[in-house]
Amino acid sequence: MSRIGKKPVEVPAGVTVTISKDNQVTVKGPKGELKESIDRDIKVEQKDNTIEFARPTDQIRHRAMHGLYRSLISNMVKGVTEGYSKQLELVGVGYKASNQGNMLDLSLGYSHNILLEIPKELKVSTTQEKGKNPMIILESIDKQLLGQVCAKIRSLRKPEPYKGKGVKFAGEVLRRKAGKSAGK
Repeated sequence: MSRIGKKPVEVPAGVTVTISKDNQVTVKGPKGELKESIDRDIKVEQKDNTIEFARPTDQIRHRAMHGLYRSLISNMVKGVTEGYSKQLELVGVGYKASNQGNMLDLSLGYSHNILLEIPKELKVSTTQEKGKNPMIILESIDKQLLGQVCAKIRSLRKPEPYKGKGVKFAGEVLRRKAGKSAGK
């Protein structure tokens, strides 16, 4: 049995959850509204202020979806109440980030600046303090979209293992390697 799938999702006050006949779940809260289509095999029931999930059999496919959809709905409920935030840090001499609205302008050591349009569902801000690395702060109610955009930005210049230069998550611990002189 899925341990995560069996656990009911608590719905806090101020959040409304609507389950349509075609297994479309809509979650509305103070920060916004999110929708998710759930596989027709997984049964979703709302009891008082909890949401419960059930699966028809113990097939591998059903077990996998049971926990998946429970986690997705749980993330949606948390997103519309608290929201999600991620910080990216630019490590390297001359690395800069600035934004105008949802257009992100990155200078990552290439011969040209990289212009990246951030989806309108995300809120982006950049900070650049003296003596500290530039930071990109992304906020959203959709955890999946936030993670996908952060991964895209990080993939533009992944941190390298020798000096640690590149785009990394704030608080991310990198595995560093010794240079040439370590072999002697």
